[in-house]
Amino acid sequence: MQGKTQRKSSKDRRGRREKPEYDQKLLDLARVTRVVKGGRRFRFRATVVIGNRKGRVGVGVSKGNDVSDAISKAYNDAMRHLVDVVMSDSTIPHSVYIKKGSAKILLKPATAGRGVIAGGAVRSVVDLAGIHDIVSKSLGTSNKLNVARATIDALKQLRREKRL
Repeated sequence: MQGKTQRKSSKDRRGRREKPEYDQKLLDLARVTRVVKGGRRFRFRATVVIGNRKGRVGVGVSKGNDVSDAISKAYNDAMRHLVDVVMSDSTIPHSVYIKKGSAKILLKPATAGRGVIAGGAVRSVVDLAGIHDIVSKSLGTSNKLNVARATIDALKQLRREKRL
């Protein structure tokens, strides 16, 4: 027969969906307003953290006319700003303190089994980076975007410690 094509059943397409390489977490979603002559124009700003839980993590922020557009743009922005995190076993090799703007972040290594002692944006970034044991303190601002960016900068400063 001419023109006959074989099609997969809907069951075949539904069952085998590939798992994405990077997990993502929506940190913040804000409705931003621009006042124009005819009234107000609304847009959405999304802040997204992505990571593979194996040492790569990134933060992205973007605006869009609707929520899904803003999130997908922020995801692409985070993909462009991925960083590699130096880890020793399930924690970080040494303490690090960083100040970025008014966000101050302190990250300290923890013993195995201690868990992630962190709050808010720091917890999201560290979790998606794949760090299982860490102690942190966020000082200064509570702005999620600034705290997440400061955490990324702190993770960039980590260096492998030389063992004796």
